[in-house]
Amino acid sequence: METTAVRTRLVEVVVPVYNEQRALRASITRLQTYLSGTFPYGFRITIADNASTDDTWQIATELAEELPHVRAVHLDEKGRGRALRRVWSISEADVVSYMDVDLSTDLDAFLPLVAPLLSGHSDLAIGTRLARSSRVERGPKREFISRSYNLLLRSVMGAGFSDAQCGFKAVRTEIAQALLPGVEDEQWFFDTELLLLAERHGLRIHEVPVDWVDDPDSRVDILRTALDDLRGLARVARKTLSGAARIPMPARVQQAELPKGMARQLPRFAIVGVFSTLAYLALFSMLRQAISPQAANAIALLVTAVANTAANRRFTFGVKGPDGVVRHQFEGLIAFLVGLTLTSGSLALLPDGVSHGAELVAVIIANASATLVRFMLLRVWVFNPKRRTSLTSKRRTSR
Repeated sequence: METTAVRTRLVEVVVPVYNEQRALRASITRLQTYLSGTFPYGFRITIADNASTDDTWQIATELAEELPHVRAVHLDEKGRGRALRRVWSISEADVVSYMDVDLSTDLDAFLPLVAPLLSGHSDLAIGTRLARSSRVERGPKREFISRSYNLLLRSVMGAGFSDAQCGFKAVRTEIAQALLPGVEDEQWFFDTELLLLAERHGLRIHEVPVDWVDDPDSRVDILRTALDDLRGLARVARKTLSGAARIPMPARVQQAELPKGMARQLPRFAIVGVFSTLAYLALFSMLRQAISPQAANAIALLVTAVANTAANRRFTFGVKGPDGVVRHQFEGLIAFLVGLTLTSGSLALLPDGVSHGAELVAVIIANASATLVRFMLLRVWVFNPKRRTSLTSKRRTSR
């Protein structure tokens, strides 16, 4: 009987090193033992020596000979980014990753880091030391610099990720190899530039809270690294503004698009929503002069919900004729109840005696949340074309 071999998913872990003869053997042995005993996928550890001048390269080659799934690569020039580019660009693994040689990050976070990439849910993954659930031990100086840098990224560059500098990251290999030509830095800013470029192209970045203990023997020149990072940010900002940051993406990313019909439905739903909201606010304000805010909200929301369902039925989802109109309105009331719950709850949380303007702000914010729920209910349930076809077929059969 002929059998077909099942290919194991492969994750490559790169450990960049420069003059790490003191810590290298213990760290790689610990990492290899941990992955061999707990990691459910295939793995390969690549020691990337950045032109070390001590015995690091000799130790790396010895480890590659002694330990399974360990190999060593030598570079003639320094630079963490250069090392990652060298290994990632030619890797045949499903996911490429890296971690610092000091293993400051708890290794139990590694599987949660790479699992969303192997499943296809996300494109990149980073460990974050800035989440509330992270447990971090480091000095106040490093803490201040790290938080200030990431605050700068969010405020100036609009970054959505929380921790650009944590030495614990992973990328789907096809994504890494598509992004690398657009990353110029070869040193410590490599991580940040890669993440900014990924975010600019709409790629998904997964974050994992980590436990992290600072290495007191770290050889990073904090001041020089900070200045290099600032120069890197200025360069990336110029490229972004000039449009030079765009690079070709894999077909899977290029072909990603909204579900069928949604590109047409969203703007129409938004137009209906704007008119519905204006009508709701006008009716709420008028009724509020005579009755309580809760009663005014319920009546205004019910009236505009009926009109909203009718408008979306015809204009957004293209349903014509009287067939099913009563059922559509009845099911649309489910969305009305969601909006009623949110708006009533927001009004109930307001202190007594607040101004009418404050009431309007509260119901506007609550309505904005309810709008998203309403659109999804109308699209996937009330006006779902497959459901309409099924109901029509059943009625014909019953006749």
